[in-house]
Amino acid sequence: MHITERQLQRIFPNAGPRAGIFVSGIDTTLGTYSITTPLRIAAFLAQVGHESGQLRYVRELGSDAYCAKYDTGRLAERLGNTPEADGDGQLYRGRGLIQVTGRSNYRACSQALFGDTRLLQSPEMLEQPLYAALSAGWFWQRAGLNDLADQVTCAEDAVFEKITRKINGGTHGLADRQALYRRALEVLG
Repeated sequence: MHITERQLQRIFPNAGPRAGIFVSGIDTTLGTYSITTPLRIAAFLAQVGHESGQLRYVRELGSDAYCAKYDTGRLAERLGNTPEADGDGQLYRGRGLIQVTGRSNYRACSQALFGDTRLLQSPEMLEQPLYAALSAGWFWQRAGLNDLADQVTCAEDAVFEKITRKINGGTHGLADRQALYRRALEVLG
């Protein structure tokens, strides 16, 4: 199943013309990561839509001061960042349509997408539409979310909430994700 610009605009009305920038990358991602059924595509797009503000943001919005939370302490350690206050929290801030965050995730994503560690030297690559979409697909696959998406019966399903927790670590924006899921299912038929 292929996604069109018109479908993306209907699912993400706030994306406006930016939807067209992502069509090719999202379409490639759907095929590459076997996100090929309406349930899988709707669940993927719902999560991507919320995380990216309906395709408007491919870089975490927080200031450098906000991203300092990724620089030192337990969260930084969990993300594979160095324990020193050296700016890697800001360097490896959330990027891509699902907001890949932290040195460890950038390294793993880079290995998966390119077979090397180029994202550690050029993390801003995940702000490019193709790589923003592919990194989201990589994360989706790594988390085993196709299997969960196959089990969702409705937006209010506990399985949909479980997908949200795997993406976000909690249920932040759950109502928005649910609304996007319902809209995506409607648009995809």
